[in-house]
Amino acid sequence: MIKLFIYAFLIIFCFSGSSIIEKNENLEIKINWQKNVSGDFSFAKDWDYPEGVYRNDFGQLSCDGFCPQETDGMKDENGKIFKDSLARFYQLVDTTHLFHSIKSKTNSYEWSGTNFITVKKISSDTIYCSTNKNAATHSSLILKIIKNKCVPEIELNSISGSAKKQIYVCKKGYIKIDKILWNNGILKAKFDFVFEHPENPNKPLFWKGKIYSQINQNEK
Repeated sequence: MIKLFIYAFLIIFCFSGSSIIEKNENLEIKINWQKNVSGDFSFAKDWDYPEGVYRNDFGQLSCDGFCPQETDGMKDENGKIFKDSLARFYQLVDTTHLFHSIKSKTNSYEWSGTNFITVKKISSDTIYCSTNKNAATHSSLILKIIKNKCVPEIELNSISGSAKKQIYVCKKGYIKIDKILWNNGILKAKFDFVFEHPENPNKPLFWKGKIYSQINQNEK
């Protein structure tokens, strides 16, 4: 009986240890390369101005909250940009049309949405992707694409509670990537990932959607 008890204890201990190790390692997702990733990618035709840029009551492109300090004296009390300051104002304020590069859904913390993902080639066989944060979105989807594998994780930089960065690792999922466009410097992908959720293990975090973005070279 004692031997049987010890044997059962060792089995439970081994499986428990294995589970702990798995929870601390990101899951590598094998990439499903396809000749063409089907679906509606029309979101890539939509665009926004950079955060904080808007059209004021006078039909001028202006900015609020994210303006360079030099622009403070270029507006009157109603927010209208002085005519003789327009040229200089637009040298200082970026009014570029930013085309959307991701359409996705998630139940992650402090996420109000984002239309942009940054995709960079950081070495000969590694691409690093991260969705953009903004004033109301503090969770970011991170994708590390290394050869034929993808390592997804959610990074939370919360503005409430602990200031420590929180990482949620992937449990399972898939990613399909258009091989032809990839070879031409464009990431077109469809994905669906499930992540561990230590705060509520019975309700895993998810992130799913589509990406259409140019692959940029990492600045050295």
